Amino acid sequence: MNKNMFQHRIDELRSEIERHNRLYFVDNDPEIGDREYDELMRELVEIEKEHPDLVVPQSPTQRVGSEPLTEFSQISHQVPLLSLGNAFNDDDLHAWHERMAGLIESNKFELACELKFDGLAVALVYENGLFVQGATRGNGATGEDITSNLRTIRSIPLKLIGDYPSRFEVRGEVFFPKSEFRKFNEYREENGLDTYANPRNTAAGSLRQLDSSITAQRPLDIFIYGLGWVEGDFPIPKTHIRSLEYLKTLGFKINPFNQLAPNIKNAIEFHQKWVHNRNSIDYDCDGVVIKIDSFDYQQHVGTLGREPRWAIAYKFPSTQSITKLLDIRVNVGRTGTINPYAVLEPVNVGGVTVKQATLHNEDYIEGKDLRIGDSVVVERAGEVIPQVVSSQKTRRDGTEQKFLMPQLCPSCGSPTIREAEESALYCRNNSCPAQLVRLVEHFVSKSAMDIDGVGGKIGTLLIESGLITDVGDLYTLRKEQLTKLERMGEKSASNIIGAVSDSKDRPLSRLLVALGISHIGTEVAENISNRFGNMEKIMQASEESLTDIPDIGPKIAKSLTTYFQSATNLLLIDKLIRAGLNMEEKNDTGLSQAQEQVLRDMRFCVTGRLQQFSRSEIQNLIKELGGSASGSVSSRTNYLIAGEEAGSKLSDAARIGIPVLSEDDFLAMIQQRPFYDDDA
Repeated sequence: MNKNMFQHRIDELRSEIERHNRLYFVDNDPEIGDREYDELMRELVEIEKEHPDLVVPQSPTQRVGSEPLTEFSQISHQVPLLSLGNAFNDDDLHAWHERMAGLIESNKFELACELKFDGLAVALVYENGLFVQGATRGNGATGEDITSNLRTIRSIPLKLIGDYPSRFEVRGEVFFPKSEFRKFNEYREENGLDTYANPRNTAAGSLRQLDSSITAQRPLDIFIYGLGWVEGDFPIPKTHIRSLEYLKTLGFKINPFNQLAPNIKNAIEFHQKWVHNRNSIDYDCDGVVIKIDSFDYQQHVGTLGREPRWAIAYKFPSTQSITKLLDIRVNVGRTGTINPYAVLEPVNVGGVTVKQATLHNEDYIEGKDLRIGDSVVVERAGEVIPQVVSSQKTRRDGTEQKFLMPQLCPSCGSPTIREAEESALYCRNNSCPAQLVRLVEHFVSKSAMDIDGVGGKIGTLLIESGLITDVGDLYTLRKEQLTKLERMGEKSASNIIGAVSDSKDRPLSRLLVALGISHIGTEVAENISNRFGNMEKIMQASEESLTDIPDIGPKIAKSLTTYFQSATNLLLIDKLIRAGLNMEEKNDTGLSQAQEQVLRDMRFCVTGRLQQFSRSEIQNLIKELGGSASGSVSSRTNYLIAGEEAGSKLSDAARIGIPVLSEDDFLAMIQQRPFYDDDA
């Protein structure tokens, strides 16, 4: 048999095995038994073993896992994976629907209803029908490359069937079926191994194994719940439900209970049905997701912060347990908040052992009349964060004690203050050691300055040894200082010094996040940095100029301006400037500072094949320059950028009267020179 004949047989076997995988793992409709399947797989393994040059990543034999990694690489999501806002009752859902109706200017829009799986969100990229990359959600903008681990999941197609875009992304949720989880724990118990607490955490931990052969031993599954992005002008359905039906034809596993609701009443009925039937399905589910079905309407209402306006999670009533409130203690946050928390007699809540729970603030404790020694009802808010819901007052015996918030900071002894119209109690001492510990932890975290090797323990050690009195002192550390610390070797010290030095070039927006200013998260920091361009202008910004920025309200503006009114904070910024940290929002376009917001408030759509940019490159550039990039042409589009082989979007633009730009026109626009003649 010559090489071509081996290749032909390999192609036949791969196609047949993937078809049976799809029938078994996706369609739940197997045609052959395990023995016949094993024979096909055995033949393929033997041929590939004899001809290793014919092995490809998409082969079914590669689902067993690859060589262990030393760490996961980071992947920037082309389109962010956004979080969902929550509704906890019918009134919340009606309020969301009314807001959407006001934005759409009609209450006649259909809703896509789906189960909300309790797993791990992932993004899968396909090129020419082949699975090439998979990543975790991460912080929404950046995730971890777990491609090797995802290849081991049999319900993820390695090769698609039918007609598909040349390059696109789907989003899904990986989960551990409850029946398989029970078998998994039984096996571990029989073999003297520790058992796992719940399917969700086990699924997440399995996907983050550096050795994918371990992941391959765990029967993970996936439901695909939507398209992420599509490159090119491949025609895709115009609604969410139809797009899922289309993805199913390509071989993706879609949840069979998805439903189209003509109105909000039907959506509530869908939720109520699954409140009663959630235990009948073989995977954890903590609510339903309600989405505006029309993609045009989704794009029209847009996003707010890190949440899409067009979707909401209607959560199921939380699982609750009763336990003893042993004590109420407080800790000090990085912004000086005095945060109370409950110390509980350990109790199992929804598969997780809970020993502590948040109590939010003084008003929360008083409003619920919580006392030390009470029997209390505990739930996991949103099935994640433990919180005390209520006390069982009828069980009191008179030994319970009321709790008073401290008048002095438990860390530094400074008087605590509660500002008017604030529910939180504060320590306003900027030199408070506890605040500094929390701030260092935050400052060095991945979403901030990403200084590897300086975690909470090292930060505490640096503070206690007197080497740092604020985060600015991190940049004056010397290797010989670090090597004198307990259990700090030469290599570790060198790594820390190198990581600190590398962080000086982080974007200005990351520094804004790192400073730990109340209410300043990643997206808000990016918006502020893009608008003002450098730290000096941000420090001089008024509340009025800040509230002109989309998604920034008076509370955020007040927080930022107040931060820069503090002499201590100004000294810190000066220290960071002298240390050489980047104080300007840079981009890779070579454009001047004056050009950075030239596309402010403009909406673009891109179509056709471009010569000087990829689709993602030009969309990222538009965003860097203050504009927005959408996937379709609408009346809200300002310009269509058209390359070669432009498709239906070009005719849509002509019909609506949207100006069309070539790449040269677009470059002229961002360089602020004339790009077309109105009389032409």
